[in-house]
Amino acid sequence: MTSSYSPESARLEAILLVGGQGTRLRPLTLSTPKPLLPTAGVPFLAHQLARARSFGVRRIVFATSYRASMFAEAFGDGSAYGLSLEYMTEETPLGTGGAIRNAAQALTCPSDAPVLVLNGDILSGHDIGEQVGLHVSRGAAVTLHLTEVDDPSRFGCVPTGEDGRVTAFLEKTPNPVTNRVNAGCYVFTRSVIDEIPAGQVVSVERETFPGLIEAGEPVFGYADRSYWLDVGTPAAFVQGSCDLVLGRLASPALPGPCGEFLAMPGAEVSPNAKIEGGTVVGPRAMVRSDAAVHGSVLDADCVVESGAIVVDSVVGAGARVDAGAVVRNAVIGEGAVVGPGNELLAGARLWPGVRLPAGAVRFSSDV
Repeated sequence: MTSSYSPESARLEAILLVGGQGTRLRPLTLSTPKPLLPTAGVPFLAHQLARARSFGVRRIVFATSYRASMFAEAFGDGSAYGLSLEYMTEETPLGTGGAIRNAAQALTCPSDAPVLVLNGDILSGHDIGEQVGLHVSRGAAVTLHLTEVDDPSRFGCVPTGEDGRVTAFLEKTPNPVTNRVNAGCYVFTRSVIDEIPAGQVVSVERETFPGLIEAGEPVFGYADRSYWLDVGTPAAFVQGSCDLVLGRLASPALPGPCGEFLAMPGAEVSPNAKIEGGTVVGPRAMVRSDAAVHGSVLDADCVVESGAIVVDSVVGAGARVDAGAVVRNAVIGEGAVVGPGNELLAGARLWPGVRLPAGAVRFSSDV
C-alpha cells in the first residue's frame, strides 16, 4: 500500500491508554502500574514511546488513572525520548472510550487530523505509518489494527469485507466468525473522538465501534501478521521481555545488544552460572555460581543463590531464591524469599515480603 501521508510532516499526535490496574499481573502491580514494570531493562512503556517516535509521533497524551503520578515521575516532559508528553488523569475510571475522550482535551491537532491511540499493555511490530496512511487515504472514521490469533474467542473479533471495511465488532464472542481480532491500536479522526460523550463511562469496543459501524461510518481494518503480544498475564509479560532481549521484536529502547541475556549496570553474574533464553538481570541483581536461569526477569537487587533454578519466571526487586530452590512459571514478589529446597511451579505467586522456610515443598498457587 502506498500513501502520500507523512506522520513526520503532519506531527502526528497520540493518546496512550495506561489507566488499568493490571490485576492479572499481581503481585507485580500492587505498587507499580503494569506499563511501568521493568521489561527488557527499561519500563515497558519506554519501548512503546521509542517505536512511536520512530514513526514520526512527536506528542503523546497519557490517559492515566491508577497511580497516575508515577507516569510523570518516570517520563517527565518526554524530552529524553524526543517527545512532548502530557498527562490527563481520570478521577474515576471512564472505560476505554471515556479515557480517550478525556485525554483528547490535551490534543492540539485540528478536527480532521488523524490521532493514534495506543494501549499500554501491547507489544507490536506492525507498521504504524502504514496504518495511519491507510486511514488517511480511505477517509476513515477509525482504522483498527487487526492481528490473527489461534484463539479469537479471548479477544474482540473483527470481520471485514474484501475492501477491508469492518462489518462488525464482536467483543469476546464464544463462536468467532474470523481469527482476526482487535490488536488494540487505533487511528481516529479527531472529530470522531470529540463526539464521544464527555465525562461518561464509554467502551469503544462495546459502544463506539459498533455504533459507528451501524451508522454506516467508514471503519476500516489494517490487518497484518507482524509480531504482536498482549502482556497482561505473568507468562506473557515474561515472554515479551525475553522476546525483546532475543531480538524477536526490535526496540530502539533496548539498553544493550540482543542476546541470551541482558545484564543491567551493577549486576553480578558468576561465570559459572548458566543464563539464557532472553533473561534480564536487573541493576545490582546477583546470580551466584552454578545457578541456572532461563527466560526470566530478575528485578533490581534480587539474588539467585548457588544451585538455584529459575525458569520462565519473575523474581521481584530485592527478592531471593535460595540454594537448591526451583522456581518455574512463577512470580516472586518484591522482597520475598524462597528458602532452600522449595519448588514453585505452574503459576505460583509468592506475595511481597513472604518468606518460605527450607523444606522441599511444592507450591502451585498463591502463597
